[in-house]
Amino acid sequence: MLDPALSEFFAVRKEAWLKKNIKASMDDVEINQLNIDCDDVFEAKSWLPNAARRAGQISIATHPCTFSHPSSRKNKNGYASSVIARTLSAADGFLRSGNVNVEPDALGNAAALDVYKYLTTKLADGQTLLTHLEQDSPQAKIALDCQSQDESCLYDVLKDGFMVMLQSGGESITSSKIKQVYFPVDDDLVVGDQDKYHQLSILSPSGIMFDLRKRLDTLRFSDEVKAARSSKKSNKEGASYKEIYNLTTIGYGGTKPQNISVLNNANGGKVHLFMSLPPSFAKRDTTFPTKDFFTQSVRINTKACRSVFYALHALYKQDQNNMHVREKRDELYQDIVDYMLGVLWEMRVAKDQFLASHSQLPSQQKIWLQVTPHPDNDDWLDGLLSQITQFIFQGYEAILGKKAIKLGDAEYKHIAKLVDNNKELLR
Repeated sequence: MLDPALSEFFAVRKEAWLKKNIKASMDDVEINQLNIDCDDVFEAKSWLPNAARRAGQISIATHPCTFSHPSSRKNKNGYASSVIARTLSAADGFLRSGNVNVEPDALGNAAALDVYKYLTTKLADGQTLLTHLEQDSPQAKIALDCQSQDESCLYDVLKDGFMVMLQSGGESITSSKIKQVYFPVDDDLVVGDQDKYHQLSILSPSGIMFDLRKRLDTLRFSDEVKAARSSKKSNKEGASYKEIYNLTTIGYGGTKPQNISVLNNANGGKVHLFMSLPPSFAKRDTTFPTKDFFTQSVRINTKACRSVFYALHALYKQDQNNMHVREKRDELYQDIVDYMLGVLWEMRVAKDQFLASHSQLPSQQKIWLQVTPHPDNDDWLDGLLSQITQFIFQGYEAILGKKAIKLGDAEYKHIAKLVDNNKELLR
């Protein structure tokens, strides 16, 4: 008994044939005659041999060359080879042929597409008729049973005719209209001084391309997603869906997508592409020091530092030396220490930038910036407190230049004492 899917295939084509040929002006006799003619056209002993002869006009391919150029299939060397990738599935993490279960494509004469659809019809067990033909299964023999002794109706003759769709010829032929890459082979294959290359033709995996489009369209336009969008607009709870941004749609074949391939025609010639651009790197606001914290991270010329040193200069120039002036001076010294603390914590937050192999930081600064463990004692911190004192003491002269008032040892010791009061915070 013929598989129901194949019976449906012929029923649909009979209906389309009658719709095309029956005219409104025809009487019942003419319509009855057309029904008889339709049965004759699609009778197994008529349709199957005719389809087997036309099968050679279609080539099954997983990577059709026509996506590179519509006219790339035929050239002066003959027809470009039909590429059928027969790669095995492997858990290698790659999106490639073999790891994605997609249907093969086909290209050729659009008038013979009915043969391709016949062979790719899925039977009751989920396998295509073409697969059954490759296995010589009982279902295949039933499907190709013409109930005729004519030589053209023999099973082997019909099978050979249909299987031409899978043949690519003995010689590999490419086309100048396909992008070519010349890839150098191993050194042991080099002959003399002449380098040898493999010529690779870059082709499109149409099955994967259109399966991606199907998944994206489902993700964007399915009934569930439309309902979720509507719920979100109404501020209903639980409404969620996924969105894909920066997609581009590319068209193949223009107004005649059937000239490219079967799958291209079935999808209107439209394929979705993800945005493919180099990653954009955001400029770091904070750069972790590699040699010295005080010269690379602390900026003495920042607006905050300059304003404090100029305020100190204004105090130094006053003739007064009372409690209020000294308190104001110590507040300005503390402002610089606080600035130093702020930079310190910025660097500690950015310590994931630290690379031991590229760092020349002194060991005490590595401890201070928390990229190496703290020792039990605080001896390492004394040298850093001294550097902070020098930063304040010498920074004033660096900013004011010749205008700076010469500070003495007593002032240096006072700054050192104030910095030491912040030792716990600076630890």
